[in-house]
Amino acid sequence: MSAVQSPSSQAQQRDDRLNNKVNADSEGGLVEADLLQMDQIRPEHVLRLKKVTENYLCQPEANVYGIDFTRFKIRDMETNATLFEIAKPPGQPVPVDEHDPNVGRFVRYQFTPEFLKLRHVGATVEFTVGATPVKDFRMIERHFFHEKPLKTFDFEFGFCIPNSKNTCEHIYDFPQLDDNTIRQMVTEPY
Repeated sequence: MSAVQSPSSQAQQRDDRLNNKVNADSEGGLVEADLLQMDQIRPEHVLRLKKVTENYLCQPEANVYGIDFTRFKIRDMETNATLFEIAKPPGQPVPVDEHDPNVGRFVRYQFTPEFLKLRHVGATVEFTVGATPVKDFRMIERHFFHEKPLKTFDFEFGFCIPNSKNTCEHIYDFPQLDDNTIRQMVTEPY
C-alpha cells in the first residue's frame, strides 16, 4: 500500500526535519539555505540564524499588510546627539526597478570608530501600515560581525491599526567590544 501526501504535508515534514536538525544541533543554528527550503519562516527560525543572510528571506510582494518603514534614527543616549537619521520624503512611492525588486529595502550605515564605543543607544523607527490590520507585529534584528553574533533585538509592536503611522523608540545597551574586535571592525567592516 502506498501513501500519497499533499504538498502541504510534505512541506510540513520538510520543516519538521529542519527543526529536528536544529534541535539536534548543539548550537541550534540555522543558515540561510535551511530557511529558504521552508514554506514558512517563523521568528524562532530567524533567532537561530548563525550568520548574516546574503538575500532577503521574503519577496516584496509578501508584504500583504503594506508595512512601509518611513524613518529611522539612531541617537547616543548619553549626549542626545543624533548619529544617523534617514526618512522617506512624504508621499513618494517606493522606487520600482524591474531588475532589482529589492531597491529601497535596505540602508547602509557608515559610522566613525567612536560609534563602536557607545554604551546606550536609542533607535527610533517610524512605519506606516496599509489597509489590513496587523496583529502581533514583531521585528527581529540580528547584528553580526563576520560570523559572530553581536546583538539580537526582538521587538514586539503588538497590534497595528490599519492606515496608521507608528513611531517607537527602543533604548538598548551596546555590546561591550574589546579593542581588538573594534580594530577588526574598522579595518574589515564587511
